[in-house]
Amino acid sequence: MPTASHRTVAHDAAPLSATDANRRRFVRAVGAAGIAAGIAPLVATRPARAASRTLKILQWSHFVPAYDTWFDNTYTKQWGQQNDTEVIVDHVGVTALNSRAAAEVSAQKGHDLFMFLSPAPAYEEQVIDHREIYEEVGRKHGKPIELAVRSTYNPKTKKYFGFSDSFVPDPVNYRIDLFTEQGMPKGPTSWEDVLRVGTAIKKKHNIPVGIGLSAELDTAMAMRTILYAFGGSVQDDKGNVVLKSKATQDAVEFVKRLYQQAMTPEVMAWDPSSNNRALLAGKVSVVLNAISTTREAEDKKLPIADQIGLTRALMGEKQAIGLEHVMDCYVIWKFADNKEGAKKFLVDYIDNFHRGFDASEYYNFPCFPSTVPDLKKLLADDPHKPAGKYTVFDDVLSWATNVGYPGYANAAIDEIFNTWVLNTMFAKAASGAMPTADAIAEADAKCRQIFAKWRTKGLV
Repeated sequence: MPTASHRTVAHDAAPLSATDANRRRFVRAVGAAGIAAGIAPLVATRPARAASRTLKILQWSHFVPAYDTWFDNTYTKQWGQQNDTEVIVDHVGVTALNSRAAAEVSAQKGHDLFMFLSPAPAYEEQVIDHREIYEEVGRKHGKPIELAVRSTYNPKTKKYFGFSDSFVPDPVNYRIDLFTEQGMPKGPTSWEDVLRVGTAIKKKHNIPVGIGLSAELDTAMAMRTILYAFGGSVQDDKGNVVLKSKATQDAVEFVKRLYQQAMTPEVMAWDPSSNNRALLAGKVSVVLNAISTTREAEDKKLPIADQIGLTRALMGEKQAIGLEHVMDCYVIWKFADNKEGAKKFLVDYIDNFHRGFDASEYYNFPCFPSTVPDLKKLLADDPHKPAGKYTVFDDVLSWATNVGYPGYANAAIDEIFNTWVLNTMFAKAASGAMPTADAIAEADAKCRQIFAKWRTKGLV
């Protein structure tokens, strides 16, 4: 995973697609700053000259490097040229996003557009209402998926605290050869399959299951996936804390068995790219991760590439459900220098989202499905082996859900997510550092304290 920060400046290239009538409506909606802010309809390419405006964007160093190459060197150059704007793109590694956001809020100065990899409702009071962006995009491309709304909307305050352009599915990645040897060539269909077959593989080949139990993003997603599959959750659909339950106990006990029978202590210290590296090195039998793992193997022509299979969400005791692996959530700070340009950039980006989908090698899935109408055909036609491996995403919206399920992402859920409350609960119980009931009681108490704090602030 790339971790170094880097910057690109873009303001000179070729035309983009756009719909002028809709753009004119958006110009009226965002006010008289129009042309000066770069909100006029897209025009023909002009000769290079000093741009009259600047747009500063911060986002992560993408797990599929080809996407950053396209975004930095092609898309933002084209958009900058056509909007008389110098576009400056800064990248940081995934682990630096939250600290960078906190620094910008503290200084009340920073980027015009800031992209998080998960919902950031804790910053609701520091950002604009992104409703008009959703409305403008919706007029042209239809409604966003429910996953996007539940990740960027606060039903308490009626405010959109972010705008989501895309999400990343989180399938199971498994070793076809190892699972075939155990009579399961199409991979696991349930979490019990992972435990049973993973244990057998570990006993025979000393190759463990690779699911993290540390303070990092992938662990946070994996533990929630298992929790939801077993019928548990942090909150109910009305925002009440319900973590302490029989379903949570069952999920934690399952992870404890999985860790003790099919895993190794290494997972207690993993970072967000550890599972990628372990799978590509042939050191684990199964991981829960986005397709960046399989794409890296394919792009680098690694021998293991043809042996990595994908499955849909796995069945737990209650349901087959998964999380998005990454939820792109752009925010425009209240203190941004170029709010109007940032709004227009997001609207124009959705107009051109298909190009981003292609550049991400199908990693970034659309929050506005009409922007990639041929998605299923593209997945089916992917040339890599085994044939049809990416068709597992045909029905992804039927099993992918949001952080905060079955409710909305909110400021309390955000803090619980980013302080690794669930990660710690599962890890303490799995390692034996704390009895299961005590680990759950501790996590439940922390969740209630956090919810109480944000209710006092009026955001939950």
